[in-house]
Amino acid sequence: MASSLSVIPHVIIMSAEFITGITVNGFLIIINCKELIKSRKLTPMQLLCICIGLSRFGLLMVLMVQSFFSVFFPLFYRTKIFGAAMLFFWMFFSSVSLWFATCLSVFYCLRISGFTQSYFLWLKFRISKLMPLLLLGSLLASMSIAALCIDADYPKNMDNNDFLKNATLKKTELKIKPINEILLFNLALLFPLAIFVMCTFMLFISLYRHTHRMKNRSHGVRNASTEAHINALKTVITFFCFFISYFAAFMANMTFSIPYGSQCFFVVKDIMAAFPSGHSVIIILSNSKFQQPFRRLL
Repeated sequence: MASSLSVIPHVIIMSAEFITGITVNGFLIIINCKELIKSRKLTPMQLLCICIGLSRFGLLMVLMVQSFFSVFFPLFYRTKIFGAAMLFFWMFFSSVSLWFATCLSVFYCLRISGFTQSYFLWLKFRISKLMPLLLLGSLLASMSIAALCIDADYPKNMDNNDFLKNATLKKTELKIKPINEILLFNLALLFPLAIFVMCTFMLFISLYRHTHRMKNRSHGVRNASTEAHINALKTVITFFCFFISYFAAFMANMTFSIPYGSQCFFVVKDIMAAFPSGHSVIIILSNSKFQQPFRRLL
């Protein structure tokens, strides 16, 4: 078992992130499934929230299993958890969660931005019909990335003690895939980031144009529309912060250069677990339809 000075804060933080993540993502799934039962149909926003909740629920479970066994059962972690199967699920849920959140950013951009170009209006009026296809494409892309990453497997032929004590030893019998190969597969996650940056930029431009256009109009109309822009920007900017932190921590973890059981090792795990919990909290707090039921749940 790793040093208690490193483990205790990690266990506390991970427990808080796990409880928060399970609560908020479970809420997103249940409240939208309840609406489906009532109305017999799903809006694009409800479908997105269900998909986001499910993907992040799975990602949290993978991270918690990794964290639990890495702390309390390191040998079992190496032989049973630290392998290709866990890598597949980890990469799949990581990728699909990021793609689904990117779809949410696209939805906000299309529905709230006030651009009048023909191609933008075409997408805006058809986003409801295109959303299932976007989600399906995200699912297939994530499965493809996860399948490719199996080839870039975790280190094989590991020495039990040396690897668990220090993953940075250079003169061991570890057989590690070329780091460029691992990084190459994970560069696919830059595509949702690029789409997000474009959506955020468009929302900023739309907000600027809107506030400039509404200067001489009624105060109430300006507040209502501006609030919609700000809520959308709050969501996508928060997603950006969580995305960057998760991606950086994930890539650092995949280099296998962080000593096992060190403080940095556990900090990386904590940062990764913050994404599926924190962004879902922002989704709930930024949506007025979710706020009141969530308060009742708490």
